[in-house]
Amino acid sequence: MKALARILFVGDVVGESGLKAVECELPNLLHEHGVDLCVANVENAWEGKSVSAEILKRLRTAGVRIFTGGNHTWDRFQIHNLLKNEPGLLRPLNYPRISDPEGTKWASPLAGCGWTAHMAPDLPPLVVMNVQGRVFMAPIDCPFRRMDEELAALARMAERTQPPLILVDVHAEASAEKIALARYLDGRVAAVVGTHTHVQSADERLLPGGTAFLTDAGMTGCHEGVIGMKTEVALRRFLLQTPQKYESVEGSAQLEGVLLTLDTATRKARAIERIRRPDFVRETA
Repeated sequence: MKALARILFVGDVVGESGLKAVECELPNLLHEHGVDLCVANVENAWEGKSVSAEILKRLRTAGVRIFTGGNHTWDRFQIHNLLKNEPGLLRPLNYPRISDPEGTKWASPLAGCGWTAHMAPDLPPLVVMNVQGRVFMAPIDCPFRRMDEELAALARMAERTQPPLILVDVHAEASAEKIALARYLDGRVAAVVGTHTHVQSADERLLPGGTAFLTDAGMTGCHEGVIGMKTEVALRRFLLQTPQKYESVEGSAQLEGVLLTLDTATRKARAIERIRRPDFVRETA
């Protein structure tokens, strides 16, 4: 078995510019870093809202293997059939469940799953989990308690196989909630990466228990607007305080994300590195 596994997580892919950035930059990144698995958040890939089968095909061709989601996953009705038929497409695991008439069994009426396992040569199972925060977002099930349940179920399954390497995408608005969840999971998963804010944070680190953490992986798309939206649309929202039609900005784009190096023996992280290709211009000649 290989001593190290390398996972590249691509921050929220937004619109056509984001797709083109992945297609342009990702193949070289995968080769350069010897990546074993590429994961991307795709809840904004379809013109800023949700994802389509055609987009998943394009991203797979570029090298992405697992796709995570968030609150905007549900914004187009086509997603329900896609979630049923695409095992690599995740949605947050803590959306509400309902009980049977006796109240003895809980199940989700929603399509899709909140985690999946990827099998790579000479590596333990690489498990990717997707969970959503509640602060400033919909009041869905508690992400902390649901992670406890899912990790316990995963541990029972692992008794019959190999213990997995676990990466968690925590899709949340509040930095404090993402940091708190990472602390809560420290030592129980290999990595926790935040998504949703579309602004890459600079706090990548290894926590005391061996979990790699970054508050937000950033945005893969055009940064010339406002977190992926056309500037004029965003300004109307703030100036007029009324809903505006979402229009994703198109133009030159960056791929942002994080490279994780994980120890296959300890199931903990060895290194974490922020990625941005190409970088922003910070000075003129």
